[in-house]
Amino acid sequence: MGQQEKSVQTKLDSVIVEAFRAGKNTPVTHSSLSHEQIKESSPVHSVPMILSLMPSVVSSTEGGNGLGYSSLRVRGSDASRINVTLNGVALNDAESQQVFWVNIPSFSSMLQDIQLQRGVGTSVNGPASFGASINMRTLFSSRDPYGMAEFSAGSYNTYMTTIGAGTGRGKNGLSADFRFSKNIGDGYIRNAKTNLSSLFASLSWYKSSQAIKVNYIFGDQKSGITWEGISRLQMERDRRYNPAGLYYDAAGNTKYYNNETDNYIQHHIQIAYSRSISTTLQWNSVLHFTKGDGYYENYKRDRKFNSYGLSNQIVKGVEYKRSDVIIRQAMDNSYTNFNTNLSYTNNNMSIVSGISYAYYHGDHFGRLLWSMYNQNIPDNHIWYTNNGYKGDFSAFVRAQRDIGGKLIAFADLQYRYIDYNLNGLDKDFANLDWNRKYNFINPKIGLTLNLNQDEQLYASLSTGRREPGRSDIKESVKAGRANDLKPERVLDYEIGYRFSRKNLAFAANIYLMEYKDQLVPTGKLSETGYVIKENVEESYRRGIELVASWSPVSYFKADANLTLSKNKINNYKYYIDRFNSDWSPLPQREAFLKSTDISFSPPVTGMIAASLVLSRETTFSINCRYVGSQFLDNTSDKSKMVPEYYVLGLSSSKIFRMKNGSNIAASFFVDNLLNRMYYSNGWVYSAEFSDGKSYLEEGLYPQAGINFILKISYSF
Repeated sequence: MGQQEKSVQTKLDSVIVEAFRAGKNTPVTHSSLSHEQIKESSPVHSVPMILSLMPSVVSSTEGGNGLGYSSLRVRGSDASRINVTLNGVALNDAESQQVFWVNIPSFSSMLQDIQLQRGVGTSVNGPASFGASINMRTLFSSRDPYGMAEFSAGSYNTYMTTIGAGTGRGKNGLSADFRFSKNIGDGYIRNAKTNLSSLFASLSWYKSSQAIKVNYIFGDQKSGITWEGISRLQMERDRRYNPAGLYYDAAGNTKYYNNETDNYIQHHIQIAYSRSISTTLQWNSVLHFTKGDGYYENYKRDRKFNSYGLSNQIVKGVEYKRSDVIIRQAMDNSYTNFNTNLSYTNNNMSIVSGISYAYYHGDHFGRLLWSMYNQNIPDNHIWYTNNGYKGDFSAFVRAQRDIGGKLIAFADLQYRYIDYNLNGLDKDFANLDWNRKYNFINPKIGLTLNLNQDEQLYASLSTGRREPGRSDIKESVKAGRANDLKPERVLDYEIGYRFSRKNLAFAANIYLMEYKDQLVPTGKLSETGYVIKENVEESYRRGIELVASWSPVSYFKADANLTLSKNKINNYKYYIDRFNSDWSPLPQREAFLKSTDISFSPPVTGMIAASLVLSRETTFSINCRYVGSQFLDNTSDKSKMVPEYYVLGLSSSKIFRMKNGSNIAASFFVDNLLNRMYYSNGWVYSAEFSDGKSYLEEGLYPQAGINFILKISYSF
């Protein structure tokens, strides 16, 4: 393949997502991870953990050591406010607006690169960005044939295998690539066991100026329930404890149900077409389909039969109103998306426009599998069913123009139309019938000034508007406040400076994110682990982000970042649950705070890392990430706080180059080198009794102490 033809192939691979990415002169705050940087990360780390060293990112795992459920926040904004795209298609669940990374195990092994945009960023498909957007590309097709295998083993009986191969591009323009991964582990906390499989297969065809690419991604995950968390008192007794599946046998002995699990299978199919119409005009389209189904299985103690739509059961002449039961709460959904984009570029102007339509259909239902007392309960009794339908149309146009040699103007306009329907009964038999249509216009403008070859200033003003998620809607419908639930708006002001030379880079960014009707976490969780949120009329996130990289000699590099922020709600009115001593409910008490901190928004985050390249074959690196204290709810109550923590990580690798051209590499990773006993996330519920006593319930997620992973890789 000639160099020009190879360049065309790379361009066609890239154009699929270029429409959504920030470029060198885009006035958007962003960071990137290359394919090599992703490969150098620990195999136990999911994408949120891989991004944990980026500016303003806070990542956490429920199981404590990487496998299983993981999450991230950017500038304090949770995953439902972070738009995630893969090859230009939104991965966010249409209803919850989150990405459940565990559903595609070893996702990082399928990725070419990642770009993280902080703030509203450029227009994308799917839900609007309120904290950030993550743009990912799957592996580019390989020019030459190859094969690879990785085997990893680590703490808590963690074992991971990834194999892959590619045919290289044949004379007919065809190439094929695949990856398969299998991961198992016990996890740090009890019941954090995982059994995860994933497959990536890609078939590509290139001919002169056009390309067709078909991707198939499969994920199959079975993981233990870990969302309940534990109290501080329990953490002092046994920080690896997890109450999920707890029950008592007939003799009163403590037991744990051995299938207290989350199970999900997901299929993704993407068909992408790219064409270079001319040297200045590029066109690409992607058709995407996702099919997913899964369930939570739980052991529930002493539950009323009428909670499942059943009459009392009479067994051997004894009437029972309550029983231990085993239930499954299941979902079955499909998601179809089509988007097409046209890009025009000349010497001093670039214009990108695109349209997208996505349709989601999701069924939710509950089955009762077993009851301790059973007279006539039907097999697999279904006690609730509801569904959601969501259509999402969007269109955008973005332009950049050189208006003076050094000054580049930027403008971006997005329109979104959402039609969302819920109907049916929820698990508590509440009627969820609800329908809303939303029309959003999200404009963005900015300027970039190239002071010289090394220095750049930029400024932008962006607007983001977004609809509530399913759990927010459900809670408002049940509370009779559906008409009070409002869409959110943010005005994002960004002012930044970038400096880059061969061995030194520095960036500083000031952001002011001013919210109207932001949905903020209350600190409470739903029964299935979703964060419950509420609208607040006026709030903001304001901060400064500093990023630096220094490489004084070829064999040494240092990186650091620091974010200092204020995250506040003004005039916060909230309600406190009240009960009599027998837990019979009383009217709520209203409370007011003139100014308070937004939950899960630490005022300081940062990291520092150093890498040493001893030779072409031997590398060593160490890093430390710091997260300041953060509140579990919006009351700024120090008794409801995650304390500050810092974590030290270390990695090293050695490559052995064989005479036949193949390579064997050994990599060793240590996380939490100083064995810090910390927790990184949690939830809280508080109430008060009529006699003045208070009640506090909390669930905290302890993270593993020092832990290790060894990876052996072979490639040819």
